[in-house]
Amino acid sequence: MKVHIGLDDTDSPRGGCTTYLGALLVERLLAMGTEFIDYPNLIRLNPNAPWKTRGNGAVCLRVRCPPEALEKVEEVIFETLEENSDLTCKNTNPGAVIHVGDVPPEVRKFARRAITGLVELEEAIALIRRFGDSALGLKEGRGLIGALAAIGEVLDGDHTYELLAYRTPENRGKRRRVDADSVFRMDDATRPLTFNNVDPQTRRVLITPRGPDPVLLGIRGETPEAVYEAFQMLIVEEPIERWVIYRTNQGTDAHLANVSRIADLRPHYPAIIEGTVLEEPRTIQGGHVILRVGDGSGEVDCAAYEPTGDFRRVVRSLVPGDVVRVYGGVRLRGEGHGVTLNMEKLEVLHLAPKVVYENPLCPRCGRRMESMGRGQGYRCRRCGLRRRDAGKREVVLKREVREGLYLPPPRAQRHLTKPLQRYGRENRGFNGCLIDRWHYP
Repeated sequence: MKVHIGLDDTDSPRGGCTTYLGALLVERLLAMGTEFIDYPNLIRLNPNAPWKTRGNGAVCLRVRCPPEALEKVEEVIFETLEENSDLTCKNTNPGAVIHVGDVPPEVRKFARRAITGLVELEEAIALIRRFGDSALGLKEGRGLIGALAAIGEVLDGDHTYELLAYRTPENRGKRRRVDADSVFRMDDATRPLTFNNVDPQTRRVLITPRGPDPVLLGIRGETPEAVYEAFQMLIVEEPIERWVIYRTNQGTDAHLANVSRIADLRPHYPAIIEGTVLEEPRTIQGGHVILRVGDGSGEVDCAAYEPTGDFRRVVRSLVPGDVVRVYGGVRLRGEGHGVTLNMEKLEVLHLAPKVVYENPLCPRCGRRMESMGRGQGYRCRRCGLRRRDAGKREVVLKREVREGLYLPPPRAQRHLTKPLQRYGRENRGFNGCLIDRWHYP
């Protein structure tokens, strides 16, 4: 029988990682004789959810096992969840869901809404009961939402892969020892089949996180072969406890959905809007750039924050009348103060002419004339010529920006943001075949 095992919300800011729990279970389930029918799935849910811990990622393991083994599988899942969850953290509320058979359409729809918006715990519990799933929710059990959503997102559309390697316990919380030069060599050799390994502007390595979690490194790419080969190129100067290749919705823009009117924007939801630039962009304290966009139904401030680097230069170059498409997450600014759309990417659809008005040139000596006052004409300081019939001339300036799609640098991109290099490389479907080396041990 097919068994889908969803897991979520086991980590905390102090450490832990739901993908590490998934890696542990890979070893334990294989030792029991189960057969994996897919790579472990890493499903990123709505990155704007107010209760997320870090990347809002849930995990699903899809296996085949004999009916008589199901009870033992459930026991191993629930024991591992309890042993590896940070239950002392106030906001950690782990959940595990086990579904037998094909994934129902209702659960797929639930997953889609958990990725593109917000769903309630009560709805998750109702679906779990409706389909007779086994489940364990610890403390408030909010992790049941992500666990069920991970089951429902079967990744039959675009997807990518990530090889995640984990540290031995004694090294967690210490500086990660991965040779930076080897990362840059790997990136040069494997790009574009891997992506977001480094930030080219700052020369910062991006495959190693900075927190106290057990993840040593993560390599993202288009195929399992690509991330495995890239992993082999690295010089790692500390022991690796285990590693596993996940199939994932990262780098696919799976969270973004079109909103037909700016007036319909909702706090904490991802959105894509189209509108017209209403005023000159303004830079506020901290170096953040604010772009005011409207569409007739309403107006909204779109923010490019300081960490987005040169992306802000593109935003600053826009002028009133430009037509843009903005991708991002909606943030509530405070009660009664409306919302802000935090920009993840920007598409310039149409450029308005950028016009300035200049004083006329003196027809006698060629020097620019100066105004003598409202309605009194112009005079030339050099030769003294006066002209009451002269007026300012319109000059159309060359634009610094072109129509097209713009993204922040890799260091400022979210897990789900689709990099430019992935356009035209979308994956479709999964044939059920796993490569020989997809996990260790």
